[in-house]
Amino acid sequence: MVTRRIAKASRAIKEVVSKTILFEIHDPRVKDVTVLDVEVAPDMRSAKVYVSIMGPPKAQDLTLHGLNSARGFLQKRIGEEIDTRYTPILTFVKDDSVKKSIEAARILQQLADERLASGEEPSTETAPMIDAEAELRAQADETGDSADLHDEHVEDERDQTNDPR
Repeated sequence: MVTRRIAKASRAIKEVVSKTILFEIHDPRVKDVTVLDVEVAPDMRSAKVYVSIMGPPKAQDLTLHGLNSARGFLQKRIGEEIDTRYTPILTFVKDDSVKKSIEAARILQQLADERLASGEEPSTETAPMIDAEAELRAQADETGDSADLHDEHVEDERDQTNDPR
């Protein structure tokens, strides 16, 4: 069970790491990285940072190596931004869930295209999901910012529901 304190620390670390990777790390190996989630240990001495890295496997490994090289700098920035007793030791974990969801959307789109080509009626259940995924990718491509699509989407939903958080 994650306590409110741990969840809050996790969100704060995610924000600091995302911002630092995007604006302050100038290592050419570190590119096309999206911070998806951060799991902080209950004692707050360690944290797993789940990242999605776009590109071929060799480039992903190189990017992960660059992130591990920048780990000390990222921990320093966390220590400066977040007032805690301990600065967590970061561990980077490559998360392929975004790639898997894009691949699943591609397969669903291919099936819908095949049904359309064969004269069958396309399923109305998968079309909105595929359109939403394509729209999010198009927005990321336009702005050139793939850092936190999920967070922006959540903030947009909050704005629409007038949620004060």
